[in-house]
Amino acid sequence: MEIGRGKTGRRAYALDEIGIVPSRRTRDPEEVSISWQIDAYRFDLPVVVSPMDSVVSPRTAIEIGRLGGLAVLDLEGLWTRYDDPQPLLDEVAELGTAAATRRLQEIYTAPIQDELIGRRIEEIRAAGVTTAVRLSPQRTVQHHKAVIDAGVDIFVIRGTTVSAEHVSGRAEPLNLKQFIYELDVPVIVGGCATYTAALHLMRTGAAGVLVGFGGGASHTTRNVLGVVVPMATAISDVAAARRDYMDESGGRYVHVIADGGMGGSGDIAKAIACGADAVMVGSPLARAAEAPGRGFHWGSEAHHPDLPRGRRVEFGTIGTLAEILHGPSSVADGSMNLMGALKRTMATSGYSDIKEFQRVEVVVAPPQP
Repeated sequence: MEIGRGKTGRRAYALDEIGIVPSRRTRDPEEVSISWQIDAYRFDLPVVVSPMDSVVSPRTAIEIGRLGGLAVLDLEGLWTRYDDPQPLLDEVAELGTAAATRRLQEIYTAPIQDELIGRRIEEIRAAGVTTAVRLSPQRTVQHHKAVIDAGVDIFVIRGTTVSAEHVSGRAEPLNLKQFIYELDVPVIVGGCATYTAALHLMRTGAAGVLVGFGGGASHTTRNVLGVVVPMATAISDVAAARRDYMDESGGRYVHVIADGGMGGSGDIAKAIACGADAVMVGSPLARAAEAPGRGFHWGSEAHHPDLPRGRRVEFGTIGTLAEILHGPSSVADGSMNLMGALKRTMATSGYSDIKEFQRVEVVVAPPQP
């Protein structure tokens, strides 16, 4: 499409601009499987919980694991900077809107401690659930040894935008291909939003690729940087890169995980319909009674020392983690019983598992006012 005489652009679609088309067959929701597997780890739910202090603590990571999902602990968050961050989390929940960003910047200046990294990982491992943690590309080299020594199961390297070809004149950038090759654990990397960037990340040996810029409802990347790629198009493009990489690599399958921009059950279903194997969500579970943020939600972008690209958002509390994931729901807005809704969407469309459902027909459907 022509933007102006000197610039053209492709039309891209957000998740709320598409709809899922039922097929000629329907199924009983009880006969639908929403499980998925990455490397040696199998999960009952296609849900990866975002590495955000407002959602994931060691305690909630354990609970989410027991409920069938995977939670990622942020190793650059408060849990690795303070022995007991709960008083600070309580303080953040009490702050006024105007003071929140500055105070978040202040409390996140405390140094990350390798001893606390090991302690938090061991706490989650001791509960018998799959342990996943996140570092940014900038801190991976500095802290990855503490992560591996503690026995993590899945390593997530997540930033606003992660590439396999970072250029820097100030410091030696992380060599993702070499780093992943030398590790004995599966690595998930992202975010990315284009076919080419995803293909390059897949060639590093990553087990999974995050699609999107993270943060969802709590980030302001579009306003601050002007960077945005609507999620329906981004997921579809990265799924195409996965298909082509399978041909290129002789059959190696890289999992696509949609990261951000999914506020309810319908968005989750549409993300998988576009080609995602699982979704990374934060705000839907920030509403849980167990969430450390007490109904408030923020990501790592919100406390950047020089250029915050996120904010603390108030969602309130609507139920427990179990109720939000598995129901029963007491509301009709898609914010509870997320997995029951996904099963019903797949059953209505006639598909029995995630891989089949990725082939469902979708249409362009302008969002309702």
